[in-house]
Amino acid sequence: MKALTSTLSYLLVFITLLAFISVANCQAELRVGGTVVDITPLKLPVIVNGGVLSRSVSEINTRLHARSIVIDDGENRLAIVVVDSCMVPKPLLDEAKALASQRTKIRPDQMLISSTHTHSAPSVMGALGTPPDPTYIPYLREKIAESIATAEANMRPAKAGWATTKAGEYTALRRWIRRPDRIVNDPFGNPTVRATMHAGRNWDDVVGESGPEDPDFSMVAFNSLDGRPIAVLANFSMHYFSDRALSADYFGLFCEGFKSRVEPLKKQDAKHPPFVGILSHGCSGDIWRRDYKVPAEKRNDKISIGDYTDGLLEIALKAYGDIEYEADLDIAMAETRMELNYRVPNQQLLDWSRKIVEEMGDRLPKSQTEVYAREQLILHQRQSTEIVVQALRIGEFGICTTPNETYALTGLKLKLQSPLKNTMVIELANGGDGYIPPPEQHLLGGYNTWAARSAGLEVQAEPKIVEAGLQLLEKVTGTNRRVYRQSKGTTAVATLAAKPSAYWRLDEFSGPHAIDSSGNFRDGILEPAAAYFLAGPDRSLVEGDETNRAIHFAGARLRARLPKIGSSYSISTWVWNGMPTDARKVTGWISSRGRDHLIDPQGDHLGLGGGDNAGKLIFVHGKGGDKMVAGKSLVERWKWHHVALVRGEKKVKVYLDGKLEIELENSPTVSSSQFLFAGRGDRKDGWEGRLDEIAVFDRVLTENEIRQLSGGEPSKINRSN
Repeated sequence: MKALTSTLSYLLVFITLLAFISVANCQAELRVGGTVVDITPLKLPVIVNGGVLSRSVSEINTRLHARSIVIDDGENRLAIVVVDSCMVPKPLLDEAKALASQRTKIRPDQMLISSTHTHSAPSVMGALGTPPDPTYIPYLREKIAESIATAEANMRPAKAGWATTKAGEYTALRRWIRRPDRIVNDPFGNPTVRATMHAGRNWDDVVGESGPEDPDFSMVAFNSLDGRPIAVLANFSMHYFSDRALSADYFGLFCEGFKSRVEPLKKQDAKHPPFVGILSHGCSGDIWRRDYKVPAEKRNDKISIGDYTDGLLEIALKAYGDIEYEADLDIAMAETRMELNYRVPNQQLLDWSRKIVEEMGDRLPKSQTEVYAREQLILHQRQSTEIVVQALRIGEFGICTTPNETYALTGLKLKLQSPLKNTMVIELANGGDGYIPPPEQHLLGGYNTWAARSAGLEVQAEPKIVEAGLQLLEKVTGTNRRVYRQSKGTTAVATLAAKPSAYWRLDEFSGPHAIDSSGNFRDGILEPAAAYFLAGPDRSLVEGDETNRAIHFAGARLRARLPKIGSSYSISTWVWNGMPTDARKVTGWISSRGRDHLIDPQGDHLGLGGGDNAGKLIFVHGKGGDKMVAGKSLVERWKWHHVALVRGEKKVKVYLDGKLEIELENSPTVSSSQFLFAGRGDRKDGWEGRLDEIAVFDRVLTENEIRQLSGGEPSKINRSN
């Protein structure tokens, strides 16, 4: 019996040991290698792109590099490369991947290669008036493959960690919406430019930014098991700084600065290859460093590229120092290739373009008109193209890619819906497909919507790319995407507690539906000519440090039918006016209850006055004229204010920031079920600015309720919000 017991004991120990060995073998052994390869051209001069017309450069300001990281978990191996280039076309990158795959154990579809978007590097892709430099292309292809192979050879056991912080003071919107009476012509002679880059320099020309900012600075870091830094892959949404060519711009300065600050002061050898710092390009198609929300005299226009980089490094290094590392992490990567159409010219535009190009002969374009005429012929010839979208997972950290210059909103869509809380979006990856605006931005125009190789994809390209990216993130995580809805702060809770018939928070990424948060399922319809996901009022409408979101109306309206609303009703909304109040007789209509397509003679109309009532709330029942009533207080431009309209059987009251502003006795009642916001039926003098948190009630709100909905005291929000 003792022998049997002893045998069973040994057997139990053996089984336990086997189980331990099995678990140990299942744990991922992370191995990481990195390298930096010089890609500065050997022969000068070289053609440099990044502008409308071609130019050549014969001087080297800073060296250019391809920086690579290879990651292996024992089952999967992938490579990430960031190249100091404006943009690199997919065919060239596919060739470089194939070449690197021959020299490594990495499949081409497990390689992510992106550009920094420096505008002072050799041209490897024809765009606008610039051709590629034929002597540099084969050199770059070889160097990219070399960097991947060298990074693989440098692999060693590693651990990884990640961090995300804010660097909002180093990025800002450069694309602003022009006033409806300040629209300018496109290269084809048509007045379509409602929004364009850097229009915010002159506040008198504009009504506000065309999209949100993305202040996130994210990074994933790799250390050896003894704590020695191996590599960092960082990501930030800010376009190039601008530097003398040839130059890696602020991206190169950041990488070298990071290396000098974190690399141990030990002699490097084959056992410890040099630390690799990488800064990849976040979604920055509408982003730059200059903040046009700041008055011109206070803008930091003279900051040097060195000071800018040092400030960004300080933020990055602080976050880097707080990273916690894990060794047992697995990785995954997936990609999809999809064909998208170009926006090709119609016959009239094609004939116009051919005539101009025929007159040019064999020379390069010398004007914007010639550039875009030639681009039409190129798009007509090509018709469509293939793009690549990828997703990666490193433990619980995600990376998604877009094929070229997507807007900050695109990055936010991917981050906020990703299955992973920590997600980085790298643009300019795996191809050079130009600007890819969200669909609504095409209607606003501007040079990053003009059809060309630099912005030629179909109007629906952006949502297709976002959906592909989210599906890939779901694939590499095995988890469904998150559903984004902004949180409810105390003011939003108070609004819901007041039982609105409809409550549109206007936190949508896109139209055409404005989701009703009241629970009554009365979604509104958002018309075209709007910009989404801009910063809204911060009066306790969301929780913590979350950014409340709003919609900018630039010709669009919100329409809704509420058939159960009687003659007594109330409207609560937040307003942000973008128009100078001396620009027209009515600065803009905020809300209207009445029939569409005309001015309802029995309708209620609430707006902001111009002329003698410049900057003051106005109310009119019917067609107006001498029946218009105005408030006394000024509604400041580019500041958030709460406005409430309360309609009883015979009395109308209008409140501004919780205080009574207009009181009207014996006003005729209104019965229409049609509600319009940001305009009225005649579509004249539409609201040019943002609206948020629109709530409609089927009763008269009390003054105490209005004070609650207004968040207390009048808003102190400044232009920076």
